[in-house]
Amino acid sequence: MNRLTCIIVDDEPLAVKLLESFVTKTADLELLGSFTDSVEAINAIKEQKPNLLFLDIQMPDLNGMELARMIPDGTRVIFTTAFKEYAFESYEVKALDFLLKPIRYHKFMEAVEKAKEWFKVWFTVNNKTVFLRVDGEYRQVAIQDILYVCGMKDYVMFYLAEEKKPLITHLTMKAVEEMLPSEQFMRVHRSYIVALDKIRKVDRNDCIYIGNEIIHVTEAFREAFQLYLTSRCH
Repeated sequence: MNRLTCIIVDDEPLAVKLLESFVTKTADLELLGSFTDSVEAINAIKEQKPNLLFLDIQMPDLNGMELARMIPDGTRVIFTTAFKEYAFESYEVKALDFLLKPIRYHKFMEAVEKAKEWFKVWFTVNNKTVFLRVDGEYRQVAIQDILYVCGMKDYVMFYLAEEKKPLITHLTMKAVEEMLPSEQFMRVHRSYIVALDKIRKVDRNDCIYIGNEIIHVTEAFREAFQLYLTSRCH
């Protein structure tokens, strides 16, 4: 995978300069541009389609959350803000990570590493495999072998058809949900994504039997799952 392209958007010039210095000394990143005006930035983002957007949240005219909802599908956001109360909301708008100001370079690099992991999977999905970093090594996994995915904080466990133990890797459930083909996988619980064609049965209590696990479909995901079942019933 080549270097990830990026754009910086922050209405504070000093914050822009700091991030520019971080990008300059990071070999895996290529800076396409920096903006202090979010309205001006959106046109460049749509035209250049960067892999990453380092984006402040509190900005005049068009704030970071609003801008994040307007970006191209292939662009992912790393939010940079002084307000930690936005952390939860940030993961609903294509965010890979959330950096709290003042940003330290080691935290910046942790976010970049997370982005690299996400794009490694994203770039290989169309080839019907994903690369997962497990215990410092990359495992190539066929998408058709995935039974279900279980999340735990900043890590996820991939349960495979022919593996007794799950593969544990450093990703978020939101990132995995976006990586895996939506026609084959569905999120049915805050902590579970299932391979639809691997479901053995669904009982009257909305419990999915898959592999050696029984997963309860929770209220937030029940309507979408029921629509899927209805579409498959004959």
